[in-house]
Amino acid sequence: MIDARTSGQLLRYALIGVAANVLMYLAYLGLTTLSVGHKLAMTLTYVAGTLLTFLANRSWSFAHRGPSRVALARYLVAYLIGYGLNWAILWVGVDRFRWPHQIVQAGAIGAVAVGLFLIHKFWVFNSAREADVA
Repeated sequence: MIDARTSGQLLRYALIGVAANVLMYLAYLGLTTLSVGHKLAMTLTYVAGTLLTFLANRSWSFAHRGPSRVALARYLVAYLIGYGLNWAILWVGVDRFRWPHQIVQAGAIGAVAVGLFLIHKFWVFNSAREADVA
């Protein structure tokens, strides 16, 4: 069962994530329409989305009060992991199975988001772990 604090974090994370992902997915579609390759378009939108969501997730989703440098470093590591997963999903789905990149990327967004929430909650913005770093 999920406690009230985690439920609130998940709801706020989802709201930020939905808004950011809709915006970044539209940018992805726009870039690919302009003949930018699907993996380069994903890379560009991934970097922009990562930077846009850090402050919102730190301050609103998780109400993190620990050192921002530590959180940012962990956030970037988490997003590198997510990027690798997203890239691999595109490589397998589009380059190997020849599925439409629009559908593959939409599914990848959901899969990566779930993993990132867990990493953010238990590692990136986990105030109980701050003593490990300080």
